[in-house]
Amino acid sequence: MKLLHIDASVLGDNSVSRQLSAAVVQQWRDQVPGLEVTYRDLDAQPVAHLRSSSLAQTDAAEVADAALVLEQFLAADVVVIGSPMYNFSVASTLKAWIDRLAVAGKTFKYTDTGPVGLAGGKHVIVASSRGGLHTGAPTDFQDPYLRQVFAFFGIDDVEFVRAEGIAYSPQHRTDAIAQALATLPQPRELAAA
Repeated sequence: MKLLHIDASVLGDNSVSRQLSAAVVQQWRDQVPGLEVTYRDLDAQPVAHLRSSSLAQTDAAEVADAALVLEQFLAADVVVIGSPMYNFSVASTLKAWIDRLAVAGKTFKYTDTGPVGLAGGKHVIVASSRGGLHTGAPTDFQDPYLRQVFAFFGIDDVEFVRAEGIAYSPQHRTDAIAQALATLPQPRELAAA
């Protein structure tokens, strides 16, 4: 089984989403023999944002990295994403990574009846951190966006591990992390796609 681990926080060791995503991955490592893990830190190794030159494929290094990003995603059975909420949504580096996954004929296709996802059969776990309380509120553009984009790719097995209110006080942060760690999803076998 292959697991792709993505982190998007810019906070390094102070990142709650990184702490949560690492705990998820460690749990999978501990419970799934032979698990292959691929890791990408989008702060240390960002994916280039889409530009006209990206579409023209004028930069060979960018083209190669975009192909690698897509290949790693398509090969993964499980995708664990450390996603802090920045300005009510996802980090721009995470959006840039997602933009490289949205490739017609690879992760989706258009038909006479609309789009069809081609990357189903994956399990996505999002380790989310938020300074405030946003779950179910109109200020939450993070969860709905991630659910929608993965559904567009044909993936409906998306779970969230969330620590909210971490900026309210040190105690809120400690309690939110403890609650999130107590609710980590258990590794499970995935149905063959």
